[in-house]
Amino acid sequence: MLKVSIMEDAMTATVAPAARIPGALPLPDLYARVSRHVPAIEWPALAPDIEAILRLKRERNAVILAHNYQAPEIFHTVADIVGDSLALAREAVTVDADVIVLAGVHFMAETAKLLNPSKTVLIPDMGAGCSLADSITAEDVRGLRKKYPGVPIVTYVNTSAAVKAESDLCCTSGNAVAVVRSLNAPRVLMIPDEFLAQNVQAEVPDVEILTWAGHCEVHERFTPADIRDVRESYPGVTVIAHPECPPDVVAESDFSGSTAMMMDFVVQKRPSQVVLVTECSMADNIAAQNPDIEFIKPCNMCPHMKRMSLSNIRRSLETLTHEVTVDPALADRARAAVERMLAVRTR
Repeated sequence: MLKVSIMEDAMTATVAPAARIPGALPLPDLYARVSRHVPAIEWPALAPDIEAILRLKRERNAVILAHNYQAPEIFHTVADIVGDSLALAREAVTVDADVIVLAGVHFMAETAKLLNPSKTVLIPDMGAGCSLADSITAEDVRGLRKKYPGVPIVTYVNTSAAVKAESDLCCTSGNAVAVVRSLNAPRVLMIPDEFLAQNVQAEVPDVEILTWAGHCEVHERFTPADIRDVRESYPGVTVIAHPECPPDVVAESDFSGSTAMMMDFVVQKRPSQVVLVTECSMADNIAAQNPDIEFIKPCNMCPHMKRMSLSNIRRSLETLTHEVTVDPALADRARAAVERMLAVRTR
């Protein structure tokens, strides 16, 4: 079995470029993008919101940033920039707009605000949280500094701005190995995702990585038995796992990487059958553009990502809610941690 891991330079450096989706496409052409996932009978109910969103974006000089876990009707019809957390963070710096709508979860909107302090950043639903972000506080990080003096702290972007402000620099699942290596330190605290840290440890055995017991509620539910069951039912299937999965799940897979790396792998390698061990909408979004590839599920749904909808994106643009702000007392420090991450070379 071919085993490819997140440490490979070629894949670590590969973050899918943001897809800029033309807002001027007529509705029938937009429907063609999602016709495999949205029944024709449902399209008339979605079309008014899509049409309104496209109009409001022009009127507000707004852009929509959508994470790879968003449903196809958002990802393929109204989003201007799509990608994983790293791609969205990078692209957020360059957007030419007065308003940014983040179709994702709250920490992503905070990151966009950190990098665009003069812009209005909106999230359509303030309840779109993250189990990882909730697993650690700024006080926890200060406690870790006292317990491990002098040990650099790498914080996953799936955290609040307050936690980022207490950290040395951030990472994503796409650049975690490169970030750890960039420190040239014998010991590193990598928080809060315990499984991501353990999977990175396997790629950087010369660095002692200290962990925190935070987990993604989507990825922690996968088990090695799930993978074995799929392989038994679909001989020859290619299994791709996100590094937020437990290490024994990653060990059962053929490839492990960020959502952008997953997309690149599928597009470049073009397996006939593939399982994406991650959030469900990933497979739908790749399948929409690759009809010749069969995507086998299981997958797990993220309840927070699915709080985004066309209707609340429309309402967000109409009313400019909900605006995301960051306490100025910690914004500069949190921004510095994100910018240090963006400065790390991944090749």
